[in-house]
Amino acid sequence: MANQEEITLSLSRTPLYSLAQELKARLTSFGGWEMPVQFAGISREHEAVRNAAGMFDISHMGKFTLQGKDLVSQLQRLVPSDLSRLQQGTAQYTVLLNPQAGIIDDIIFYYQGEDATGEQRGVLIVNAATTAKDKTWLLQHLNPDEVKFQDISSKKVLIAVQGPKAIRYLQPLVQEDLAPIQAFGHIEATVLGKPAFIARTGYTGEDGFEVMVEPDVGIQLWQSLLHAGVTPCGLGARDTLRLEAAMALYGQDIDDTTTPLEAGLGWLVHLDTKGDFIGREILEQQKSAGVQRRLVGLQMQGRNIARHGYQVRSTGAVVGEVTSGTLSPTLSYPIALAYVPTQLASVDQQLEVEIRGKAYSAVVVKRPFYRSKNRLTN
Repeated sequence: MANQEEITLSLSRTPLYSLAQELKARLTSFGGWEMPVQFAGISREHEAVRNAAGMFDISHMGKFTLQGKDLVSQLQRLVPSDLSRLQQGTAQYTVLLNPQAGIIDDIIFYYQGEDATGEQRGVLIVNAATTAKDKTWLLQHLNPDEVKFQDISSKKVLIAVQGPKAIRYLQPLVQEDLAPIQAFGHIEATVLGKPAFIARTGYTGEDGFEVMVEPDVGIQLWQSLLHAGVTPCGLGARDTLRLEAAMALYGQDIDDTTTPLEAGLGWLVHLDTKGDFIGREILEQQKSAGVQRRLVGLQMQGRNIARHGYQVRSTGAVVGEVTSGTLSPTLSYPIALAYVPTQLASVDQQLEVEIRGKAYSAVVVKRPFYRSKNRLTN
């Protein structure tokens, strides 16, 4: 059996790993990476993002660049969303689907428009744990004669600066004006005098930016933001923030056995405005007949926390399972996501969650659990 040191050495580390060590971050294994789970504490980091600004090292995420005259139409066949609507400098959150309409991964496609030769360009950001799987799937389904695919995952640092004051802290380090960038907008910019890609996206439910740069620039950027007073944040706060905003975590709330219609991601499915794509037939059937189960938001009726994998019950029978759960730092009560039969998915439906052998009351509530007053809408 491998010892802890051998396990740790087998994990990948981002170029910002040593900076996390210097700050005495508590580290954890996540998707094959050794990542900071917290610095000063999850609650403090969570509060910083909700009220001021926090920064996350998300360099472990997969990063692909794509280029080709037929790029958008090539990608159209792999996702349920209509990418033809994208204008230069805009982006689409969507999902890669298998033939059963199961979610291979949730992704963001940033469309960069056409270059001087008429070729379309774009950046694709995918989850860390699924980078290799996504790359294989994309290369299998994109025509190599029409699309140039480059994996730059290990060549770039990605830092998320999130919170209502994010722009105040980031702007002094960026040559271009960030204010005109809309939600899900992006630009090719200059950070600390060097080329960068900046998007007004994030995974916290707050306004903010994600900045992709060369590793040496990323180290300088992190240090500059830290010196300016931005709070370093780990995966713990990232999880509580995204759950309050009811944003799905791949591998827990969505996976290759769940469809976007079951997962409450129907707004990504544009059956009326686009042609054929992988999984379309299944989604058409579900749209017509209705789904058998749905992902819902639960509010616990006490202080007990529903965790991933806990059983959901109705009138004593097991009807579903919790996918994510936490004590909401902002709301001060436990919240969770769970799959339940459609007939039990209505708001105000009374359910129970089994915790350590006992049943505790829960009620279905609207999602998101928390909606920021500061967040931009696209």
